[in-house]
Amino acid sequence: MLTLSQRKTEEFIRKFFDKHGYAPTASEIAEGIGIKSRGVVHRYLKALEEAGRIALTPKRHRNIRILDPVKTLLADLTPMPLLGSIAAGQPIEAIPQQDSIDVASIFVGPNRYALKVKGDSMIDEGILDGDVVICERANVANNGQIVVALIDQEEATLKRLESKQGMVTLHPANSRLKPMEYDSDRVTIQGIYIGLVRF
Repeated sequence: MLTLSQRKTEEFIRKFFDKHGYAPTASEIAEGIGIKSRGVVHRYLKALEEAGRIALTPKRHRNIRILDPVKTLLADLTPMPLLGSIAAGQPIEAIPQQDSIDVASIFVGPNRYALKVKGDSMIDEGILDGDVVICERANVANNGQIVVALIDQEEATLKRLESKQGMVTLHPANSRLKPMEYDSDRVTIQGIYIGLVRF
């Protein structure tokens, strides 16, 4: 777990990179976060590297490379114990079982990609603002699937698909919101929802 100072360092690096297009030096980081010691900065950078937030390239002046936290997390996942079943409705008998599940294989693949959720239109599906959803690239989907839909080649949204008679209805999972209906030629399917990661 990162300390406040380490998080502050990471935030400065990301903002610097967004502004300039390249990574800051240790001196620039020290000035940016208000400390004098470059040695302390190097300790913070080492901690960020060990946490998988950045990569450091030896013997380079601007040697910091920012890593995608989602890809880093998924790359580090190892098979975990699958201990059995749990009831979400009526209670069931607790029967110990021992198996394992390869979590990374669920999310990682050549046709899979991640998107960060903004908004609460899918909260009743357990998809919350700030979640990272994992999707499978696809240009067709079945009715009832949650899809990444591109509307008028401009706006992308995550909704449950209903398609019939030349019309596409995109259903939110939030009782406060109404379904969105379009002519089918206005909607392009770009992916199918697989799962999510919550930090």
